[in-house]
Amino acid sequence: MKAMETTGRTVDEAVEKAIEELGINKNMVSVEVLSEPNQGLFGFLGSKNARVLVTPRYSSDEYLHQFIKELLHLMKMEGKVTLSEDEGRFYININGPDNGVLIGRRGRTLNEIQYLLNTILRRQFPGEQKRVIVDVGSYRQRREQTLSRLAEKSADKVFATRREISLEPMNPQERRIIHIALKENTKVYTYSKGDEPYRKVIIAPK
Repeated sequence: MKAMETTGRTVDEAVEKAIEELGINKNMVSVEVLSEPNQGLFGFLGSKNARVLVTPRYSSDEYLHQFIKELLHLMKMEGKVTLSEDEGRFYININGPDNGVLIGRRGRTLNEIQYLLNTILRRQFPGEQKRVIVDVGSYRQRREQTLSRLAEKSADKVFATRREISLEPMNPQERRIIHIALKENTKVYTYSKGDEPYRKVIIAPK
């Protein structure tokens, strides 16, 4: 993210223009005042606007990488953090001796970390449109395989009994895996029911 030079009637106005254009929180930038405003003679003759150079301290990916490392330190956890970017998303993977604790029961702690990072990203970089996906020790990949097998097995049972099945409550990402796994199935269809965090997928016969 590059520095931006802007002008305004006051220094504050010039800074506000820059951070709005950059889509970043004010506490995430450094400001250099290039010239102070001058009202000029009689308040208008020869008047000059303030001119500032606003420089982001971090890019959004640098900030995320640093934040998760600090978070692990505060949690007294160890783990190697890698960050990549693809198709409008930031992918953060953590791997280390504390994987189990970071994942939590059925991925609950992992999902809470992911929610926190997305919230922080939107707060510090309001103009950033990317989402953050956090994984620990490839848990999400294994979980996706498990859910896909569950979907197929449940679909077979629904077809055999002609009775719908209600799966356990899942987060939106996991429900999406179920829906996609059975999207082309000609014997059953799926829909979601309930309110978060207890919303679940229903598999019903066609």
